[in-house]
Amino acid sequence: MKPAVVRIHTENSDFQHLETLRRNRTKRHRAGVFFVEGVRAISQAVELGWAVHGLVFSREKRLSDWAEGILASADAERLFELPLRLMEKLSDKDNTSELIALVGMPPDDLARIPVGERLLVVVLDRPASPGNLGTLLRSCDALGVDGVVISGHAADLYDPETIRAAIGSFFTVPALRLPSHRELRPWLYALKERFDGLQVVGTSARAAVPIRAFDFRPPTVLLVGNEANGLSDAYQELADVMVAIPMDGSASSLNVACAASILLYEIARQRQG
Repeated sequence: MKPAVVRIHTENSDFQHLETLRRNRTKRHRAGVFFVEGVRAISQAVELGWAVHGLVFSREKRLSDWAEGILASADAERLFELPLRLMEKLSDKDNTSELIALVGMPPDDLARIPVGERLLVVVLDRPASPGNLGTLLRSCDALGVDGVVISGHAADLYDPETIRAAIGSFFTVPALRLPSHRELRPWLYALKERFDGLQVVGTSARAAVPIRAFDFRPPTVLLVGNEANGLSDAYQELADVMVAIPMDGSASSLNVACAASILLYEIARQRQG
């Protein structure tokens, strides 16, 4: 079945709905749809079979072969055709995107994370910055993470800034949201029963064990704290051990995306070695 074509000429209710999905977290989650811009990100979403609810574009400028190919192959429910001036207003990029995808949010289900003998999962405790969250998803993609859990009152996983910072990696690593540590605890206990030696590793600048001295080769769930407050007491109680990144100089802490990337690199180094 061909998608329905919605032609928008003014800032009418259809346009306002699109614009609201971009900027309003509550309405975005109520609709279960998020904004995706960029060639790599949209291509990844389509190639990996994510549900495309709509595609937004303008015919006032010639579309590239890539964009025409996505319009023809993405199996979108609806196509929104806009004047260029409205496309410029809707796009979140300095150079207006020729295509915006409206992609469906998958369920927040821990079963989406593939579980194996070399398991590596990152749990983020209340990350505050969408940009840091997207950057960390890129590191998780590059360094062999099986899944990411965002816990507590946190930056929106589906914020356009998160998607943009992840640059396509958003669609390759399962990521989901949980209200708190309580929903994670039964899953962790089940994993420990299934895998002998599975370890839950917390991170703290004050921990006594440096990451170089810890063995990350067994299946690992890595707990990473909030940028300002670190790992909560509840998550520290879940951890089997706390580790630290040794640092010199005057800095007492690192940006959460930088810290987690260093930890993941050390895990990858040990497992490859």
